[in-house]
Amino acid sequence: MDDANQTGTEDGPLPAWGTESREVRLQRLLRKARALPRTPGVYLMKDHKGVVLYVGKALALPDRVSSYFVPSADLGFQKQAMLDLVHDFETLECEGEWEALLAENRLIKDIKPRFNVKLTDDKTFPYLAVTTREDFPRVVVTRAPASEELRGAKVYGPFTNAGALREAVAILQRVFRFRTCSLDIVSNDPKNARFRPCLLYAINQCTAPCADKISRDAYREDIARFTRFLESKRSVMLRELRTDMERASADQRFEQAAAIRDQIRAIERLDERGSRAQQWQPETEQVIIDPASSLRSLQKTLGLSEPIRCIECIDIAHLKGGETVGSKVSFVDGRPCKSEYRRFRIKSVEGGNDDYASIREVVSRRYREAGDGQEMYPDVIVIDGGLGQLHAALEVFDLLNVKPPMVISLAKKEELIYVQRKSAPIRLPRTNPGLRLVQAIRDEAHRFAQHYHHVLRRKKTLDEE
Repeated sequence: MDDANQTGTEDGPLPAWGTESREVRLQRLLRKARALPRTPGVYLMKDHKGVVLYVGKALALPDRVSSYFVPSADLGFQKQAMLDLVHDFETLECEGEWEALLAENRLIKDIKPRFNVKLTDDKTFPYLAVTTREDFPRVVVTRAPASEELRGAKVYGPFTNAGALREAVAILQRVFRFRTCSLDIVSNDPKNARFRPCLLYAINQCTAPCADKISRDAYREDIARFTRFLESKRSVMLRELRTDMERASADQRFEQAAAIRDQIRAIERLDERGSRAQQWQPETEQVIIDPASSLRSLQKTLGLSEPIRCIECIDIAHLKGGETVGSKVSFVDGRPCKSEYRRFRIKSVEGGNDDYASIREVVSRRYREAGDGQEMYPDVIVIDGGLGQLHAALEVFDLLNVKPPMVISLAKKEELIYVQRKSAPIRLPRTNPGLRLVQAIRDEAHRFAQHYHHVLRRKKTLDEE
């Protein structure tokens, strides 16, 4: 795809902004929309500079996108003004409605388009987790798969329909009889024999390991069958359910048939999910074992007298070797503070990939106002790179009135920490919690700079700061 400012149509390059009347422009966009493939997908409305104004999802792209440009279109109070600004749009075909939901959610959170008012908060899609470190594993629906409680768990998702997921878990519990409680159950604990199990055991939906009703090995075999079921096509169970539904319908037990139909749909929707490898929701999937311990470890490593609360990281990324973009992410008390994330399109570097000049520009733009007293400095500033990148940042800080408490850089591959005014790096064990925290922040800065480009399959669409 060409640069966003020069995107063409089937009839040739886009007309220059201002050369078309509003009516002609909307007719051009309507023709393009009606020619889209009839598939689920995501669409991005853009202005004449290529800046994304709005991100939406569609079950059928031509129907949804063309509805914006018909003469009778009424987009409501908040979006109607967008029609005066839209010059072009871009689409991304998706495997299904579930993938369109995930892509829309990710793009809105990363780009923060002007006319999107939903999905800009920290709400996430849920996951299904099966714990593995316990004697009797639990099945949990969660929105925090990286929590300490679920460390080492098998995690599936994210799922786009939380209601269908919870219904499917309830149905499957009748078959596999796993536990969903939060009890701490230890095998061979003599207290188990005297424990009174909950109602789920009485209605045959749990094997009650809490009351010694099943051995550890037998229970784990049930869990293994359940995880195999999640990872398979589930065809045998669905075939049996459809047979039961047809039998109930033939016997005119229509209410029961409808209930079984809903169960079938809920189980089928288990396929409507992404995977953690696709990083749809990295802010929830990022693992930091113990933020408080990590911050104390980093404070000791850097020799700081005061506790560390706020850390910011600067990263420079090259998109297809062309456009250069800088990112700044903020972590407070060891957790991402998404409202303080910023993305910068580099303006001072043209026709080349000069990381040092790009770092100087981003540092100047980010901390110039802080130096004027309009914002507070973070406790630690991390620069992605080695000693050269650190020196480039310090050149800018030397020109500012207010000096940052601590500036460090983290070199890739060897993962060495360089500290301001010191030439020798700090080498820490890979298991050091302070190093792991800095790595997580660095990785998040890199992801934030590039992730939505990955979602768009490397197409050049950049929301400029």
